[in-house]
Amino acid sequence: MTESEFIEGLKNHNANAYGKLLDNFQQKVFATCISFIPNQEDAEDVAQEVFIEVFNSIKKFKGNSKLSTWIYRIATNKCLEFIRKKNTKKRFAFLQSIMHSEISIDKTSYFTEMNHPGIILENKEKNETLFYAINQLPEAQRIVFTLHKVDGKSYQEISDIIEKSISSVESLMFRAKKNLQKLLEIFYRNAK
Repeated sequence: MTESEFIEGLKNHNANAYGKLLDNFQQKVFATCISFIPNQEDAEDVAQEVFIEVFNSIKKFKGNSKLSTWIYRIATNKCLEFIRKKNTKKRFAFLQSIMHSEISIDKTSYFTEMNHPGIILENKEKNETLFYAINQLPEAQRIVFTLHKVDGKSYQEISDIIEKSISSVESLMFRAKKNLQKLLEIFYRNAK
């Protein structure tokens, strides 16, 4: 089955095409999700949302990029949407705590569970610190850094996913590394 036949099958809601979609992309989409959301249950939920979005939006796919690029773009956007909602809830909970609300608040940091198979550091504490620092980067830098360093995407793939030039991706990556270095220096200086 060629890619155009495969896409046509998806557009016609062909069960075999959807089976192939899951076989080809389920693990890859999950890996992308867990790169942004280092919590297995949440990453699985977001990955499911990605496939629901693909199912609902496949008729809008124009073929201006590869199907895989389009799917990764959806996955990245769904992850960022999830993180934004999570951060909004945390800010709301913080405001409630300031106002002495009686509503119970989960005061644990969201980025504390590390189950990412692609990142092996010496201990969980370093993982938490790294993901906390990555989460502090400006959104564009965080996307590029995560897709490249955590998810292993090439600059060309990232360029296709975020629809920016390779030079823009390189620039964002350079700034992300510099900012991450500063954030980690500050963290370790304050930890002494």
